[in-house]
Amino acid sequence: MKIDYFTMPGNVSIRYGTWDCGAGTKKGSVILLGGRKEFMEKYAETIDELNQRQLDVYSMDWRGQGLSTRILANRHKGHINDYGEYLEDLNYFVNNIVRPAAIPPIIILAHSMGGHIALRFLHDFPDAAGKAVLTSPMIDIIVPPFPKWLVKLMVRFASKTGCGTAYSAGSKDYQPRKIKFEGNILTSDPVRFMDEHRAIAENPELALGGVTYGWLAATFKSIDVLYCAEYAGRINTPVLIVSAGRDRIVSEDAQRSICSLMKKGSFVSIPDSYHEILKERDPVRQAFWKAFDAFVNG
Repeated sequence: MKIDYFTMPGNVSIRYGTWDCGAGTKKGSVILLGGRKEFMEKYAETIDELNQRQLDVYSMDWRGQGLSTRILANRHKGHINDYGEYLEDLNYFVNNIVRPAAIPPIIILAHSMGGHIALRFLHDFPDAAGKAVLTSPMIDIIVPPFPKWLVKLMVRFASKTGCGTAYSAGSKDYQPRKIKFEGNILTSDPVRFMDEHRAIAENPELALGGVTYGWLAATFKSIDVLYCAEYAGRINTPVLIVSAGRDRIVSEDAQRSICSLMKKGSFVSIPDSYHEILKERDPVRQAFWKAFDAFVNG
């Protein structure tokens, strides 16, 4: 394992890691991209399973989370000005860190927000990876109990009236004492649910709270860019979407829809899974790895 940093314009520091599988004959390299709030430590188990498959792993913390540079003075606020910043960071990472060292084929494995960014990246840079596997990709978000048009209107108004860096309604700092497994909508596995929080207890700098109105505005804008037939139809990379049947964070219908629009899209749903497929119970994860292996090796 190697942990290091690269610097982007504006003195933004991005943390990344590389994990050599150590195999005499390697089968390829995986670019592992987490979702919002996440950091590389959360995926230790997944990285080990990829290494066992004779795959080297490359990963990074998105700007504004993990141990990469936080955007605002309150490091708990999840914020981004525009998704183009995520894409610029990923493009630098792939071209300057991954490609010079990676054993082909290069495979992207990305979760939630990471899956969204990966699709936009593959649209802009079609030769970046040979295949991509996306778990619960954020094609569209679920925003109960209000109608989406009303939420988008509120977000747009807040962003344009100088409240872009303010927490959105209901968002707050990370509060470890309020973390509980019961009633969570991320995973049905109590042990893996705590992986993230155990890592934060060891290093509180990893903690991230809710999102700002600016983050929501940028997200809705990027969703509108990605989720149209003309745009999705220009993604030529073979993509497997693995959907969580019990997801209450992102839309499974939107995942099915964009999969049908892509030229080489495949779709698998795991009915018993909550949003975080890779942090779920063993039967769910076994179903995922079966789909992953068949797609990557097929």
